[in-house]
Amino acid sequence: MSNVMNHVETLTQTKTITKQNGKRIGILGGTFNPIHNGHLIIAEQVLDQLGLDKVYFMPDANPPHVDRKFAIDAKDRVAMINCAIRDNPKFAIEMTEIMRGGVSYSYDTMKQLTQQHPENQYYFIIGGDMVDYLPKWYRIDDLVKLVSFVGVKRDGYTPASKYPVIWVDVPFIDISSSLIRSKMRQHQSIKYLVPAAVEHYIKENHLYEK
Repeated sequence: MSNVMNHVETLTQTKTITKQNGKRIGILGGTFNPIHNGHLIIAEQVLDQLGLDKVYFMPDANPPHVDRKFAIDAKDRVAMINCAIRDNPKFAIEMTEIMRGGVSYSYDTMKQLTQQHPENQYYFIIGGDMVDYLPKWYRIDDLVKLVSFVGVKRDGYTPASKYPVIWVDVPFIDISSSLIRSKMRQHQSIKYLVPAAVEHYIKENHLYEK
């Protein structure tokens, strides 16, 4: 873990969170294995439609729901996020879960962030398909007191929940991290599926080739 932390500190020097005064902050969490253009479109649309000040991409250390055999080193996932967002001043990276390590639960993370930045208002962005799972989230009744949930509408999923959710229309882009990984294993093009800088990083570091 120490080697990962050294890499992470170097990679995020220009994109770390700074304390702000009363900002409206979007949080887009995920494994980002790898980040792709679909993530960026969601972040930009939510930021614009809700008038947010920034959106932070929050990579997890050990998500409780992901098949870990496909997860690559955190330093590479962080590096690709930085490659993807470096040209957008309203995008940044939130390193809380990577720095803490272990299994990442949204309640623990948002409790920490709201304690550190009580002046900020947080908007937790999730896909419409994930809204159905909210009742199963760890300490969900406490989490909804800390953040406003933003649901990205998706075909085939009813925009409804017993929990308060702000629904946002976003163009449906059928890109997934698993698709990127599959194409790399089959030596197929990922051009226009990920930012050019991310494509370069993946190929330069021979990621997802096996």
